[in-house]
Amino acid sequence: MKVNWTTNLTILDVGPWTSVEKPLLAVILSIEMLLGILGNGLILFVKAVCRDQFECVHWMPFVSLTLSDFCCAVLIISGSLLAILNGGQTSPWCEVVSLFKFTFITSSIGSIALICVQQFLDKDSKGKRLSIILAMACLGSWLMGVVFGIVPVVYDWVRYDHSEMLCAVFWETSYSDMLVYILCAFSLAIFPPLLIILTCCLLTFAGYRKNCVSSSDLSSITPLLVCSYLICYTPFTVSELILLGKLDLTPSPNWLRTLASVMAYLDCILNPIIYCTNQGFREALLAVLWNSRKSSFPEPVLTCIKKLEI
Repeated sequence: MKVNWTTNLTILDVGPWTSVEKPLLAVILSIEMLLGILGNGLILFVKAVCRDQFECVHWMPFVSLTLSDFCCAVLIISGSLLAILNGGQTSPWCEVVSLFKFTFITSSIGSIALICVQQFLDKDSKGKRLSIILAMACLGSWLMGVVFGIVPVVYDWVRYDHSEMLCAVFWETSYSDMLVYILCAFSLAIFPPLLIILTCCLLTFAGYRKNCVSSSDLSSITPLLVCSYLICYTPFTVSELILLGKLDLTPSPNWLRTLASVMAYLDCILNPIIYCTNQGFREALLAVLWNSRKSSFPEPVLTCIKKLEI
């Protein structure tokens, strides 16, 4: 059964927020959007320009992860902010946001899984053959998100959700469709990389594989990236699992869906901060900022000398 977009948008225009909660969420999203765009944009610039000024043996997945966070801040967080201010999202922007939401989730967890595998196997990204494999794996995680993001758009399962502050998948007729879709999405795009991350971390912690990454290498921040991702995406996972347990197809509580979106966006701004905990990367970042400041205020140039007679 097709969903009447105009009717649903009119019904949902009121929203679940009070007069205090709505401006508070707008402020939080504004901060997350600005920090996400500026932070990840600066990180991408440093990785591109100052690549030789800091050590990083797992180059490709880090670039994929930062690009995913940057795109999420530009498209998804800004879309949620505009939706709060305007009272909703309209087609076709609604479907675009829903599609890319899945893409950025899978690309992020896929990139972190590749970093963990590289670190566990002690493989760098310098070899041409390995670089091609890593590039294909990163591209595969992005394409996997596109596939699972486009299915709800094709079947017209997408409409705006005030609680999530963006367009999401709603199930109104078939529990079996919802069950098949969520189980396929989690079992193919979420659980495998999550299992890889947890396995590599547990085996390394148990001493089955020595951690050969030096503290000066950017890859030493991998445990912090893993913890940040798991914490920030726990509300999203819990929300989906609650939905699976409801045969009447009612969504999870409003506060949980709102928390899931806010925490997922928080991960985008935490990653640049985690990068800066590495000394080599922090020094390269400060060098970029210092050089840009010097270029704005050029040093005085000696043009002539006058002799003063006494």
